[in-house]
Amino acid sequence: MPADFFKHPFMSRTALAACDENAVVDAMLAFELALAEVQEQGGALAEGTSRRLREQLQGATFDTAEIAQGIATGGNVAIPFVKQARALLDDELKSAWHKGATSQDVVDSALMLLLKPRLHALDAWLLRCRSAAIDLMQTHAEIPMVGRTLMQQALPITFGVKVAHWAVGLEQARRRLREIELPIQFGGAVGVHSGWDAEGLAWMDALATRLGLASPVLPWHTDRYPVHTLVTALDAVATATDKIALDISLMTQTEIGEVAEPAAPGMGESSSMPHKRNPVRCALIRSAARQVHGHTSVVINAAAQPLERGLGEWHAEWAPLTESALLVEGALEQAATLLEGLEVHAERMQRNLAATGGGIMAEPVAKLLAPALGTDKAKSVSAEAAEQARLNARPYAEVLADYPEVTNAVSRQALEKACDPALYLGSSTRQVERARQWLINV
Repeated sequence: MPADFFKHPFMSRTALAACDENAVVDAMLAFELALAEVQEQGGALAEGTSRRLREQLQGATFDTAEIAQGIATGGNVAIPFVKQARALLDDELKSAWHKGATSQDVVDSALMLLLKPRLHALDAWLLRCRSAAIDLMQTHAEIPMVGRTLMQQALPITFGVKVAHWAVGLEQARRRLREIELPIQFGGAVGVHSGWDAEGLAWMDALATRLGLASPVLPWHTDRYPVHTLVTALDAVATATDKIALDISLMTQTEIGEVAEPAAPGMGESSSMPHKRNPVRCALIRSAARQVHGHTSVVINAAAQPLERGLGEWHAEWAPLTESALLVEGALEQAATLLEGLEVHAERMQRNLAATGGGIMAEPVAKLLAPALGTDKAKSVSAEAAEQARLNARPYAEVLADYPEVTNAVSRQALEKACDPALYLGSSTRQVERARQWLINV
């Protein structure tokens, strides 16, 4: 598969470089060497064994192509890795290698080690997005724009409150991801440390401490809660970035033009239409989110695994889980750029508010007229006048003044006030401040 063309563009390049085949080998090796150190400390290996293992393997060159080829017969990457590493060892050290562990211990623990730096990176990107969003929402806290429901103009809001909702969505996802614990996996062949009795649990806890991972209650060979929790938390971040990209892409449409992606040489260009400035960053985010949602579905459907080792379910997790982390990091890189450099066109927002001639203010007008005309009549008149304003491109307040029952009921000044979108923003500005306080109180 030409991954560089069809997969990698949606991922973080930094994350890709940090999660290649050599990084997986390094993570598996880190687990095995830590296990030997723990076992030596517990008296199961002779003194100096772990040091000699490290000396012979730490700087060794592993043949990743050969390891990859061995997966077809072994079913997972740990089996050919363990075999290749053992072949590199002096004969007297071979029996000390991979002692008491099973291939799932190696793979699951290696994945946790591989993803731990990625979670730190995701948190950093989310904090950067949060900072940019706070600046953006405060700057535009009182800028009125059209609120849209079911893709149609509804009532006025402010652009600041729209950004506040983006920021809260991202921060909710960040706080959820921050609580994720990546546990060590160590249980041996069937998850009960066969042959090692109580020492097995002690080694598991010591391994977790040595490798900087969480210590689980029990080995989790077919209890996939850690993976389920992680992938759904990643999906939540993808959803939050997707929401931002969706809103921005809709607002960049030529006929709307309320915002634009940050300009950059060649960014958003068309292969055939020189005038276009496509929202490419939004497209990259939304594509990444679609893929993460699909990966999440795979992992969720593999969560219930049989007996003491999954048959295909465990294997199905590896690519979706790691790719999700890389895709989310890629989406956040684009989201940070969007939020930091978003071009906001307040004059277009004002223009779009007036697109209906002010007819979106029919609700407050109906409320104003209801005491004099009754609720049903007030709604009928306000709606009819809104349609006339739209069809004839006349100001809504001017059309309303043509109705004798309206001018007899309220003053022209009250009518003008009811038709002013800037005076009907509800709690928009208060929501911006409330969101800011919540965002900064962590």
